[in-house]
Amino acid sequence: MTRYAILVRGINVGGKNKVVMAQLRQELTELGLEKVETYINSGNIFFTSTAPKARLVEKLEAFFEIHYPFIQSFSLLSQEDYEAELENLPDWWTKDLARKDVLFYTESLDVDKVIEKVESLELEDEVLHFGKLGIFWGKFSEESYYATAYHKYLLKMPFYRQITIRNAKTFDKIGQMIKNNKGEHNDIFR
Repeated sequence: MTRYAILVRGINVGGKNKVVMAQLRQELTELGLEKVETYINSGNIFFTSTAPKARLVEKLEAFFEIHYPFIQSFSLLSQEDYEAELENLPDWWTKDLARKDVLFYTESLDVDKVIEKVESLELEDEVLHFGKLGIFWGKFSEESYYATAYHKYLLKMPFYRQITIRNAKTFDKIGQMIKNNKGEHNDIFR
């Protein structure tokens, strides 16, 4: 059994593209995933499965296409993937920076093109780390945030709609949730 996290792009708390987490958990359980949990209404889903990752990706793509067609991008990472990423994070990730985000690569993304685009940016008071799961991006100061390449250029980049972003706090929570193999938080997080 492997524990996984699905990080979905395109879910909103209210209005357009609203997803009821209790219903989504039920549907994913019916799909054959076990110990399904969610964390807040922004598309952080956890489950356990014996299926190989490639098969899970196919299954989830087909599921979202039918039930939630507005979800066109997601990241699927295993507990092993997450823990390996933790081992290779740079020292600055543990420091108290103004903002820290992870731009998770999604399953259909051309990662090499994304890295090439981001590497071409001129950084302003910010730092990057290219991990296996995504790009870790730190901004040193709240005052200079609006001058950063992150703020000025990211939204305009062609790959922006194909990544899913989580802040450092959520990245840490993903780690806690992916290690929780009991499925006991279902009712706590909507």
